[in-house]
Amino acid sequence: MRLSLKQRYLVLLSVVVCSLILYHRSSFFRERRMSRTDKLQANSSEFVLRGKPFRILGGSIHYFRVPRAYWEDRLLKMKACGINTLTTYVPWNLHEPERGVFNFEDDLDLEAYLKLAENLGLWVILRPGPYICAEWDLGGLPSWLLRDHNMKLRTTYPGFTKAVDSYFDHLIQKVVPHQYSLGGPVIAVQVENEYGSFAKDAQYMAFIKEALVSRGITELLMTSDNTAGLKLGGVEGALETINFQKLNPKDVAYLDAVQPQRPKMVMEFWSGWFDLWGDLHHVFPAEDMAAVVTEILRMEMSINLYMFHGGTNFGFMNGALAVGIPSPKAMITSYDYDAPLSEAGDYTTKYRLLRNIFSQYHTQDLPKMPFLHERQAYQPAVIHQHLSLWDSLQFIDKPFKSESPVNMENLPVNNHNGQSYGYTLYQTLIHSGGTLSSNKHIRDRALVFLDKQFVGVVDNELELTLPEGKEKRTLSLLVENAGRVNYGKTLDDQRKGIVGDIELNKQPLRDFLIYSLEMKPAFVNKLQTSGDWIHMHQKPIFPGFFQTKLHIRTQPKDTFIKLPGWGKGVVFVNGRNLGRHNSVGPQQTLYLPAPWLSRGENQLMVFEEEESDGKIQFSSSADYGMTVDVQ
Repeated sequence: MRLSLKQRYLVLLSVVVCSLILYHRSSFFRERRMSRTDKLQANSSEFVLRGKPFRILGGSIHYFRVPRAYWEDRLLKMKACGINTLTTYVPWNLHEPERGVFNFEDDLDLEAYLKLAENLGLWVILRPGPYICAEWDLGGLPSWLLRDHNMKLRTTYPGFTKAVDSYFDHLIQKVVPHQYSLGGPVIAVQVENEYGSFAKDAQYMAFIKEALVSRGITELLMTSDNTAGLKLGGVEGALETINFQKLNPKDVAYLDAVQPQRPKMVMEFWSGWFDLWGDLHHVFPAEDMAAVVTEILRMEMSINLYMFHGGTNFGFMNGALAVGIPSPKAMITSYDYDAPLSEAGDYTTKYRLLRNIFSQYHTQDLPKMPFLHERQAYQPAVIHQHLSLWDSLQFIDKPFKSESPVNMENLPVNNHNGQSYGYTLYQTLIHSGGTLSSNKHIRDRALVFLDKQFVGVVDNELELTLPEGKEKRTLSLLVENAGRVNYGKTLDDQRKGIVGDIELNKQPLRDFLIYSLEMKPAFVNKLQTSGDWIHMHQKPIFPGFFQTKLHIRTQPKDTFIKLPGWGKGVVFVNGRNLGRHNSVGPQQTLYLPAPWLSRGENQLMVFEEEESDGKIQFSSSADYGMTVDVQ
């Protein structure tokens, strides 16, 4: 077939146009790759990015502590403060809840978080662990690692390195495409976290570094340690950074001596502090914080605020402190941290002071501060139903029979990955009263019952006298995992439940029925829809579950739950575990974000150990209790 002159002209024109498009497209990607070869450098006394001096003005926001619907809000507020670099940890225990089962979806979509940072013009320093500390249960390590009784966490013990390799095979492949060199926002990656304070294995940091590099991490590597840890926490080829709150010039001089003519950075400038149940709410005065930040920048150092926005330890994810105190004390649910951006995303005095300081390091005006979300104190919701712990056991898998107690992590549940969080109920028969001794084997705290009647509390230290009674009675111990230690050298000893023999009159108890009470969403949903609930006209039995509804006629708003007159337990909203409440404080409110509420009917449920005043109250503001200055 012969083409007309006009047809031949059109074919030639289309070929030319396509060639031009392909040329320009290849040129664009070639130029993009070329422009990204000049990545973050640390070969002189200041950072260099894109061939120009670069000051890292960083802030930490953990995606796993913030509802996904609020990620953009928090990051926009961060950018409006003058922050140019986002830092975040990655929690292994959430991303691999069971060995070989990975979750990077919804609130755990790390790639979506990195893309969002890029779209908003923020650089990223990623801190993938595998250990992260973070006041997070077991420092982010999954509890199923502890099924191996010989486990040596954070070492080159084969059982640990094999698990890390498997996890990094999945994690790092998601990170690699978001590196600066490939057009993404990640300009640096941290090797482990504060290893100098642990330092049980001289080969470990080299292993973690190789685990990152061999899987395609090509950006600048960093380590992070407090001053005491700098001597042992480094690894060849990684820039060392320092962590502190109060500036000591000797610490900076030491860092300079360790790596002369390299950029100096405070990877964790602690803008506030964490809180423990039964303690006071820690605050770091705004003026004091601003003075230290000003001095750090005057010394031409880079900085990362830990935290810029703390968020919340939703569910059972809080860690515990066991450094310098007799036994571990659990972190509270809130991770407000007295940070510049509050738990609910409010601007604080710290925020405004920092914005003024950071604006001096930008050549253009900072973005306008985004509007705040409205909050509402909803009318109290009166409890209308209750269900005892004993009646809820029918919704749990069949109990496990064992001659001796079995710790939580080694129970044959969750596809033989053990129980990670929540409560475990141990039951056995006894034939007399006498002295019940924990032998330091109860982790962390047990409510004790005889024939379902409460008789007292036993923890890792206490003994309890059981009353005499009929010949055969059921002894029940409801053991709470209050949170695993997240820092220090006792990580290997964080198994929960009953971890060894307990004794009655110095004789070990035997023949147990063991119930795993994790309170996962499937269990909560079964409970909420069951027909076994009892009206509040009948006196409730503790421990128990208490249920009501919150009706919202308009667009839901952020709020805070208050439980005066209640004791200790867990709050669920529309099936989500909001976190723990405890009358000992300091925290008196639980943050309830609007995206987790619906217009219309909302299901509220409280698991309560001790007492209830029969209603759930709401507040438009947080109450973290009496304050004390960080020492």
